[in-house]
Amino acid sequence: MELLTKEIRSRLPPLYSTEAESDPLIVVKFFTPDSNWTWYATEFDGDDLFFGLVIGFETELGYFRLSELQGARDRLVYQSREICTFHRFLFHRFTK
Repeated sequence: MELLTKEIRSRLPPLYSTEAESDPLIVVKFFTPDSNWTWYATEFDGDDLFFGLVIGFETELGYFRLSELQGARDRLVYQSREICTFHRFLFHRFTK
């Protein structure tokens, strides 16, 4: 499965375009069910760099790379189809 389809790429706002918004939308979710890491992307540079919420050892806002997620695919990185296809979640649901 492709981690980031053309359709999802086109729906992700450019980097820094939502920084003035108090509650940006999460457009895509990536997760590793074997390690409980989750990445929620709100912005994308169109090439490799995302900005969003990362839940791992800590919960924090930051940048992460598509290439790193693809490199970790052997460790079961998946794209959550329910967020990508059916819903656009508001950021506040995950940060409170």
